[in-house]
Amino acid sequence: MFNNAMGLILADNKKISLGELSNPRALSAMPFGGRYRIIDFMLSNMVNSGVKNVGLLTYNKYKSLMDHLGTGGAWSLDRKNDGLHILPPYVNSEATSINSDEELTGVIDFLRQSRTPYVIVAGANVILNTTFDNFIKSHEESGADISVMYNRDGTKYGNPSYILDIDEDGFVRDMLYNPAKATSPKCSLGILCLRRDLLIDILARQMAHGQSHFGIHSIVKMFDEFKVHGFEYSGVVLRINSVQAYFNASMSLLTDSVRNDLFWSGKSIYTKVKDEAPTLYFDNAEMSDSIVSDGCRIYGKVEGSVIFRSVTIAKNTTVKNCVIMQDVHISENCNLENVILDKNAFVRPGVRLVGHPDYPIVIGKGAGI
Repeated sequence: MFNNAMGLILADNKKISLGELSNPRALSAMPFGGRYRIIDFMLSNMVNSGVKNVGLLTYNKYKSLMDHLGTGGAWSLDRKNDGLHILPPYVNSEATSINSDEELTGVIDFLRQSRTPYVIVAGANVILNTTFDNFIKSHEESGADISVMYNRDGTKYGNPSYILDIDEDGFVRDMLYNPAKATSPKCSLGILCLRRDLLIDILARQMAHGQSHFGIHSIVKMFDEFKVHGFEYSGVVLRINSVQAYFNASMSLLTDSVRNDLFWSGKSIYTKVKDEAPTLYFDNAEMSDSIVSDGCRIYGKVEGSVIFRSVTIAKNTTVKNCVIMQDVHISENCNLENVILDKNAFVRPGVRLVGHPDYPIVIGKGAGI
């Protein structure tokens, strides 16, 4: 475990939309796996790697994210020195324009306050459980200016996808964005390692050229100017690029190998603790191949689904291949299949909703049907 790096996580991705699911929240604040948020995985990876200073760059819709993270205590980041820093866009004395520079200025200001030599930069749309020890070691040994983590997913998760062309020495020669036909299966995970002072210089130069948006892959594109090295990750990765990808990722948790890699590999995934009573299963309840969180009341039948906290499923109701988020109430005599119900939704008696596995039905937060 090392502690000579700081972390920077981008809380949202302007190129990814989950429709009604991402309207009320940032991408990294999406509930996942019954009790987690997407941000929990990357934040836990940082903490498990010994990183004690983490910045979270937000764009908008960050209220639910701030409510979830609090002071960072669940991740042992509520510290007198370093700790968790939420970086909403703001303007300080170095910004030259209220509308264009606040994002990069906030990041530079955060980076300058640290003394660690390296920074790990990560996006918000990948779910994995790892530490960055070997990533840092590979970066140092390669002599690269920038290192990027990738795996061999290719374009199977859809757009956005960044396909890397890597030479025999492991250095990036080209990068293709959403290619119609991928020439390589090597797809960037949006996780970088580079020197902190180099990142400051790159961002300062972008500001000088009038660029206002922080983009991970805009740094990878500098392979003509800097030595960019690729580091392959072979573990389980779930990419959240669309509603379909989110649904498929949730359903994949029902597979033992995926669940074991993400949650039982010896590295903990931390999240905000909520004390709830155990789930109640009533006399006629039927359960099979599902993940059910605490605080639920199950009267009906649940099959192949992910059920979050404090969900009520009434009698004579069947829920199959669904993602049911927190505090949802499903009334009697309902039939739901391939459906995503966001928080606080309410399903009236006798409703039948049947989607397709590739096109699940999405019911927004607080909606009643």
